[in-house]
Amino acid sequence: QVQLVESGGGLVRPGESLRLSCQASTAISRTDPMGWYRQTPGKPRILVASVTDYHNGVSRKYAEFAQGRFTVGRDRGDARSTVYLQMNGLRDEDTAVYYCWTRSAGTEYWGLGAQVTVSS
Repeated sequence: QVQLVESGGGLVRPGESLRLSCQASTAISRTDPMGWYRQTPGKPRILVASVTDYHNGVSRKYAEFAQGRFTVGRDRGDARSTVYLQMNGLRDEDTAVYYCWTRSAGTEYWGLGAQVTVSS
């Protein structure tokens, strides 16, 4: 069983930046993906970004709306894995609940979510 805890959500103005972090309760294999989804009321949860380490390099995937503005990465912790999402140039439409996610040993795990509100 893996617990994921997000931090860093909040209220920002358009154009500002925010960094989300997520700490797992245990180490996640480098070859298992970690990342972020987001959800707004009445809509399905969608992928924002994910990161996976392979023997020959790191693979990062981004939703089209995140490309060029968001950066996903993971820290090389030994005991507990951490994934972050650096969000720059935030827009009103980025307002959502952001969920940390991983697929560890074939099982998906989710955090409880962090609210991000972008408003002037």
